Amino acid sequence: MVKNLLSSLFYLLLLIAGPLSANELTAEPDRDQLYEGEVLTLTVKGSMNIELNLSNLFNFDLSQLPSPDIEQVEPDFEILARNQRYSVQTVNGDMVGEITWTYQLAPTRTGTLTIPALKFKDASSKPVTIEVISGTPPDQPAANRDSFVELSADKAEVYVQEQLVLTVQLYFSGNLIRGELSDPQHPDAIIESLGKQREFTTQRGGKRYRVVERRYAIFPQTPEELELPPIRFEGQVREANGALRFLRDSQQLYPVQVKPVPASYPADKPWLPADNLALAENGLPDTETLTAGSNLTRNLVMQAAGLPSEALPPLTVDYPGALRHYPEQPRRSTEPTPDGLESTLQLEAALVPVHSGEITIPEVRVPWWNTQTDQLEEAVLPARSYQIEGGSIAAEPVISEPSQPEPTTGQVSETNPDSGADSSSPWFWTTLLLGALWLITVALWWFFRKNTAGSRANDTAVTNGNEKDRFNQLITAIQNGAPETPVLLVRWARERFPDTNFNDSSEVVRYSNSQNLGDALREFQASLYAQRTQDTAKADKTVRNNLAKAVIELRQGDVRKENQNGLAPLYPAGLSS
Repeated sequence: MVKNLLSSLFYLLLLIAGPLSANELTAEPDRDQLYEGEVLTLTVKGSMNIELNLSNLFNFDLSQLPSPDIEQVEPDFEILARNQRYSVQTVNGDMVGEITWTYQLAPTRTGTLTIPALKFKDASSKPVTIEVISGTPPDQPAANRDSFVELSADKAEVYVQEQLVLTVQLYFSGNLIRGELSDPQHPDAIIESLGKQREFTTQRGGKRYRVVERRYAIFPQTPEELELPPIRFEGQVREANGALRFLRDSQQLYPVQVKPVPASYPADKPWLPADNLALAENGLPDTETLTAGSNLTRNLVMQAAGLPSEALPPLTVDYPGALRHYPEQPRRSTEPTPDGLESTLQLEAALVPVHSGEITIPEVRVPWWNTQTDQLEEAVLPARSYQIEGGSIAAEPVISEPSQPEPTTGQVSETNPDSGADSSSPWFWTTLLLGALWLITVALWWFFRKNTAGSRANDTAVTNGNEKDRFNQLITAIQNGAPETPVLLVRWARERFPDTNFNDSSEVVRYSNSQNLGDALREFQASLYAQRTQDTAKADKTVRNNLAKAVIELRQGDVRKENQNGLAPLYPAGLSS
């Protein structure tokens, strides 16, 4: 408050004073040599005799306060900030006012620059010569510097779409109260940040610095010279006496040569320049024997260093016809590390042997370019051979009747009840039983559909045509005992509950929190590949009806969803970017 009062008093003295005459004007830089990107502090001091004159008391206009014509330093210097201080003292009975202006100037070019003579009233300062040196100080970058930026890259040249790791380090001294460090940018490159910035302290040239380090993965997209714009820093530090001091610096990385795809790389394969790439698998048994009807899961994994997961090609396998396969959606993930990006692509598929005999699962071969050795390599999963035992299992169980010989010409085919050819045949009773069960199934389906028609009419989530089609396919598959029923269940559930992203049928069961659905689904899957006998036919129909009923209840919303509104957030609240 005292400072404000003194400033106001000085304003008033200047305004009520008579004609002012400047005694002298001096301009002093804090140094006469600085490096490109640094900030110069220029202190200008002026003094004047003050003669009080009340005639100007009512002409109070702050814009009329005198100041040097500092704008003359442009365009060689950019004026970042300006400040002024006032003092009044009596010398030999005369009132003398002294004003100190402090300017923060940033050179706009290198070479020998001149701060011209500044004018204040009838006084002028002497011109000042400043030498601005290009680049950074040799050997000791910290010599006489308050802040500077250092850049480094892990490679001098790269292939197109190959990873280049850029390290940006900002060195500064003092109490930084504000700072802005630019990120690398280029229209023909994909740039990813490699995690959070790192902060530490170090010494350079006997001076202690705080360091902020950031790392980036850069993927050039065109085969030409990559020249990144300079990385710039602007900030303010508070000195021990409370004064603010501006910091500014910039640094540019050397041009990086980007090479095209090598001519020896297969033209029909996706270009994969990586530090490392490998294939792995798990889930299949180590033995050479498989059992028809068994449930298997094969998980293929592709891991790469130096590539984002989006660049990894899809994994495709041509399975033999004796293996029914139901692949899940591929899962991709990318993890930033200090050395670059590490990515993973996973493909999981359910496999069911359905025919006995010998089979061979073909090899998986992915060509890639090793950027460490600069040569073509291939990641290979070898072929696997198995012997399927246990007979053949139909994908959709169909019970066929034995063929009857066609009657010859002149003969009439008759059924003799006494002969036992039809009424006493086990196939006759099996067919009759299955027909009766089928009629019961149709009746139950009609009953359930009739009872749920009203609720479905008011259910806006079910009005989607795609969801209806998925549901009808699912019910048909259940009634036919189709092996792809679990896959169809997942596809329908994704449509019915669009806020979810189910990967397999077990997640649908957990979401529904329905024990009936879980039990029915397990019994259904167990019955799919069981040996077909007359005793199991009736049980199979019951299992299918139970599953259909459980799915209908889930569609109606008659089951309680598990933690439907309590899902964990995608990003925890305490996680900062």
